[in-house]
Amino acid sequence: MPEVAIRPSFKTDYPVLRGIDGFYQTSRVWQMERLFDEGQFSIFFREVRLPRPVKVDYPRSHDAIFEEKQLEDTVVLVASLANIPVGFVRIAPTMSPRTAWVHDLIVREDTRSRGVGTALVVGAQEWALERGYRRMTIEMQSKNYPAISLVRKLGYELSGYNDQYYMNQDIAVFFTRWLR
Repeated sequence: MPEVAIRPSFKTDYPVLRGIDGFYQTSRVWQMERLFDEGQFSIFFREVRLPRPVKVDYPRSHDAIFEEKQLEDTVVLVASLANIPVGFVRIAPTMSPRTAWVHDLIVREDTRSRGVGTALVVGAQEWALERGYRRMTIEMQSKNYPAISLVRKLGYELSGYNDQYYMNQDIAVFFTRWLR
């Protein structure tokens, strides 16, 4: 398999990137549980195995991701194999002080589980380090077990959540890691 190349995007990439569907298959989810007790409020996420794998749609439309206003405030890096774009990561450099924030990480279905997602995260980390960022946060649906597994493997730790974060009312979980 050819090596994954990571580079900044060009406007000419957007039509191809818009064609990459962000849906994913999952057989596990992170289920949120809230417990209220006198003087105590606890929130737990527990991994739950589903009875069968399910297809989950990506929580943002490509129209929203590639809206001109969104692109003004973010950076898009492209992953390519043999000069063909197969994925992208969209980074917001202004969400938190000295923290780069990954909003979207999408890999073409036929190239998943081949290191493309890892290369995009590592490329985003390098991009952030070169610009003086100290941390990186990556957001995803609590249903996105493949992405959760990826970022945990790369040393990211759960750092928060936001209930009803996405337009479809799904929970977002946030994973953060210090950069070198």
